[in-house]
Amino acid sequence: MASIIIIPIILVAIIGLSGYLVYRFVLYDLYCKRFVNKSLQKYNIKKTPSQIIKEYYDIKGEKISHQEIQNLEKNYRQNEPDQFLVMYDVIRDNQKNKEND
Repeated sequence: MASIIIIPIILVAIIGLSGYLVYRFVLYDLYCKRFVNKSLQKYNIKKTPSQIIKEYYDIKGEKISHQEIQNLEKNYRQNEPDQFLVMYDVIRDNQKNKEND
């Protein structure tokens, strides 16, 4: 008798948890990536987020690995998407300063 109630509850819990995990780790990241790419296109920026991060850290004088770039890109993409525009502004200002010198 108890199995008639417990089995459906367990199945619903498993389906709900797997749905949440798919959303959190796949769909949310795709949504964030799409938002960042649209923001860069809106401002007519032809660089990818990873190129922006690499150039920004090169300007700062820090050498970072490809894996660190990917981790930073995912973190910025999900938590601070406007950071890409800020980093691009620093890159653009640095290029203008080099041209003026």
